[in-house]
Amino acid sequence: MNNKLVVLQLASIAQEARLEIFRLLVQAGPEGLAAGSIGESLAIPPSTLSFHLKELSHAGLISSKPVSRFIYYSANYAAMESLLGYLTENCCAGAQRCCPESLCESK
Repeated sequence: MNNKLVVLQLASIAQEARLEIFRLLVQAGPEGLAAGSIGESLAIPPSTLSFHLKELSHAGLISSKPVSRFIYYSANYAAMESLLGYLTENCCAGAQRCCPESLCESK
């Protein structure tokens, strides 16, 4: 994973509304949610929501698919896992004593 992509992805979720949107989509699962449902759940007006969805999409953290008259957005779990893996790579230089259990178990 290159540093420019990491910075882009971190910057995209370094804003409260976008972080809430991303977390909501992670919780929603692979089916995702319609844009209107996201806006209603988080009380974000449509024009503002559209801007935030575009930023998250540009960073590769979410994807969209049209279904009938609606656009459904879902979290890109592979991108999320790559970002988390990059951030925790070589955690504690491999020392088990300081590595959080959830990270050490996966190694």
